[in-house]
Amino acid sequence: MNQELQSTLAEGLAAVSLDGIRAAREVVYQTLQPTPLLEHPLLNEAVGTRVFVKHENHLPTGAFKVRGGLNLLSHFAAAPTHSGVISATTGNHGQSIALAATRYGVPATIVVPRGNNPEKNAAMRAFGARLIEHGRDFDEAREEVERVAAAENLRYVHSANEPLLINGVGTYALEIIELLQQRGAQADAVFVPIGMGSGLCGVITAFRALSPQTKIYGVQAEGAPSNYLSWKAGHIVTTPEANTFAEGVATRAPAVLTFEIIKRGVDEIVLVSDDEMRDAIRLLWRTTHNLVEGAGAAATAATLKLREQLQGQTVVNVISGGNLATETLRIVFG
Repeated sequence: MNQELQSTLAEGLAAVSLDGIRAAREVVYQTLQPTPLLEHPLLNEAVGTRVFVKHENHLPTGAFKVRGGLNLLSHFAAAPTHSGVISATTGNHGQSIALAATRYGVPATIVVPRGNNPEKNAAMRAFGARLIEHGRDFDEAREEVERVAAAENLRYVHSANEPLLINGVGTYALEIIELLQQRGAQADAVFVPIGMGSGLCGVITAFRALSPQTKIYGVQAEGAPSNYLSWKAGHIVTTPEANTFAEGVATRAPAVLTFEIIKRGVDEIVLVSDDEMRDAIRLLWRTTHNLVEGAGAAATAATLKLREQLQGQTVVNVISGGNLATETLRIVFG
């Protein structure tokens, strides 16, 4: 890594902080309410331990990322540097940017891979974004973003290498800690799905400061294990493909900033199969009556996978999103 990149990384690491998350909360709560942290007796029975579910699927976009979008766009709107913003997404991040950009009166362009979840595409347009379809996957869509951003003077909002995004999504981690404290409980373990890693990094930042005894698990799909492989190797590893139905975790390469935080702060990364995520979707529907997407079910899939070693513990599962496409729903419940 050259000196300029090292300096940029150091600045990013310094900007992600507990104070940053607390400041973001003041912005986020101008638009959103805290999401529930609930126990579901039938889920506890199925898993065999005490599980608190963080329902980020209850947010207006159906996913946690809107917290980060609101925090970043509020700062951009206060001191705009470009003609608008642009980003790449498979859906939840794009909805976040689209909603937040509309909230703050900023033009937004979103690039998605061809064949992307059509319902997420429709939602991004409904939230006010211009949508471009390009490439075979998230990473090829991201390359198109870089070209369009330069051509149209747009601020490229990376879905992970953005301290303001990480601080924004970290607000849900504060909610977990505070809601558990109100109930006289503390988490022995927290399970968080990993796409580009902003959610996990928010959890690491808040929990390492306020609940250091909690074991932090990241969760990835077996068919898209780039963060797992990178964590094992100690450096970024890119995979040629991301083979999973769970688009929220379908990435081929980690982001530099989030990987550095993950490398320093996660205790373990667990891989789950597509079948295990589908089983978890069905279990969560049966036991909580919440419909969740593949990535949103990943934490519960990992908890089930490790259920024997988690006996007697208090566990938190983050349902990161509930945007399950209708066609996928037919397959999962067919």
